[in-house]
Amino acid sequence: MYRRRDTRREQLAAEITNNLRRYAADAQQVGHAFANLHGLNPTDLQALIAVMDAERLGDPITPGRLGEQLNLSSGSVTALIDRLERTGHIRRDRDTVDRRKVLLHYADRGAALAMQFFRPLGTRTDEVMARFSEDELEIVQRFMAEMSESLRGHRDAVRAARPESPRRPTG
Repeated sequence: MYRRRDTRREQLAAEITNNLRRYAADAQQVGHAFANLHGLNPTDLQALIAVMDAERLGDPITPGRLGEQLNLSSGSVTALIDRLERTGHIRRDRDTVDRRKVLLHYADRGAALAMQFFRPLGTRTDEVMARFSEDELEIVQRFMAEMSESLRGHRDAVRAARPESPRRPTG
């Protein structure tokens, strides 16, 4: 972190790392502003992001998977889902194939609130991306995907090393 950076590659790596850290901190502040505006806590926000990401991938998340992702007990997940459903941010639906399975979806009201709040950021993001070629964006996408995977791996290792952390099956 605080070592000498003699080569251009080392300098670039340090600049990229610093930019990623600043981006993460700034994104967290924007997320907290949204959460505070709508009476959500940080775990609520993480749950909404997990629901949104799962839907974007075409694989709606179950309460069990949400608990695994957020490292929460089943009782905590139930309280979280109840709270988010009550405030109109998510909805529970039965799986059409397996009616015993519950799937979580972003509710229309929650999606509208998020769109209203984040639309200006989306516009800014589009403006930045427009300045890069498709080839450059492919490299950035690959880099970000690998960095995200690396961070999740570290997160999971930290969770597994904590004795108070509930052990959850993976997969």
